[in-house]
Amino acid sequence: MAVQNFSPALPAPAVAAPYPMAQPGYGKRSTPDQLPARPDDFALLPLRERYIAGFIEHLPEGASMSVKCLAKQIPLYGQQAIASALTALSVAGHLRRVRCAIGVGDETRWVFRTFWSRTARDNEWWANRLTPGVPQPVQTPMPAPVPEPTQPAAVPPQRPAAAPAPAPVVSSPAYLALARLGHLDARLALSADDCTALAELAERWFARGVNADYLTSALTAGLPAQVDSPVGFVRCRLIDKLPPALPTAPTPPPVGAAVPHVMMECTDCGAPGPAEALPDGLCRPCRRPKPLTGPMPEPPVERDITALVAGLRDLLKAP
Repeated sequence: MAVQNFSPALPAPAVAAPYPMAQPGYGKRSTPDQLPARPDDFALLPLRERYIAGFIEHLPEGASMSVKCLAKQIPLYGQQAIASALTALSVAGHLRRVRCAIGVGDETRWVFRTFWSRTARDNEWWANRLTPGVPQPVQTPMPAPVPEPTQPAAVPPQRPAAAPAPAPVVSSPAYLALARLGHLDARLALSADDCTALAELAERWFARGVNADYLTSALTAGLPAQVDSPVGFVRCRLIDKLPPALPTAPTPPPVGAAVPHVMMECTDCGAPGPAEALPDGLCRPCRRPKPLTGPMPEPPVERDITALVAGLRDLLKAP
């Protein structure tokens, strides 16, 4: 008769639960151009930071990097210890927290990412990495030296020929506005050469958004009883009464273009700011030494040595 085996089956091996992932667009982001992995990558860090750095290094892209989530996955340390370790890793150049604006138009939103680098980086590298699109200085090559002429230069003429006068541009709005002044008031009658000479000054008015009526009204308002030099008078008014430049409205980004904006975040307190204002990934208050917490120890009580010695002597004399 066969004997049945009623021994229970061996339990299946425990499978570790997958590490929680952040929402799309958030979480861990590894930086490019890192050195090959080595066993001593974090050897210079303290024990706690070395352990947490090795744990973060093996996390997948997009993994949640919140202090609460890391503390649940690393039972050796609590949330406060994890937060202090992340601050130390930021100072060591391995980590930066940033806010990135993604989306287009009204659908733009901020996402929070943690950039991780196995290779320690300095502040300048992080600032350049987290500020895309900043033009780098371009060195202009020095012009080639011009060879000296082998033949003697020609003797310049003793009386240089006079430059020909520029032909008046009668189609220019500035020229036409100046030519109308004599028709509006005979005291400002200008010749064709005068209008050509003053056209450049009048063009500055049109460049600032005024029209011909505004220009002529400003030049003919409040004239004195007699104008000895119309061209000189008009030149002074064109210079002295030049209207202010109006600010131009910013050009909105084209529809469908992404917003290339990245703002670093303090690793300790989360305060946002530009990369140059957060060296080592920390804001100014978090870089200051923190005061000691907890109750202050009471000062030691001073004892009367003479009374103490006398009391000991009395104890020795007692039967």
